[in-house]
Amino acid sequence: MTVEVGKSAPDFELVASNGETVKLSSFQGKNVILYFYPKDMTPGCTTEACDFRDNHETFTDLNTVILGISSDPVDRHLKFSEKYGLPFLLLADPDHQVAETYGVWKLKKNFGKEYMGIERTTFVIDKKGTVAKEWTKVKVKGHVEEALEFLRGNI
Repeated sequence: MTVEVGKSAPDFELVASNGETVKLSSFQGKNVILYFYPKDMTPGCTTEACDFRDNHETFTDLNTVILGISSDPVDRHLKFSEKYGLPFLLLADPDHQVAETYGVWKLKKNFGKEYMGIERTTFVIDKKGTVAKEWTKVKVKGHVEEALEFLRGNI
């Protein structure tokens, strides 16, 4: 399955940093920022999470929920959330099935080594569950502002 702008976002169910099972379709009626990131506690992922944290109230004012997904386990998500005071849920996708469904599980290269991992990607899913926007190969600097600008102008 591929995810396309203008089509329904594939539903999924994952365990969140608070220990509860979260289903994407339970957020219908709200916009969702669904951001996939490589790994908890790494510099880029920490900056991205803190940028979303620092703008959480603005997203809430725009009727938007933030959900972060990586293949890290729930206990690591909980430590990451607590350490940085993240006011949104991080979802554990340890078998990377949701990442594969959303097309973000990719071959990556780092320091000459190849491996499979999550390519930093963000989706905006509108109140009806439709994919409204996708950013691939996200550069962290300025990304949250870009997402807010899109929500203000298009949703």
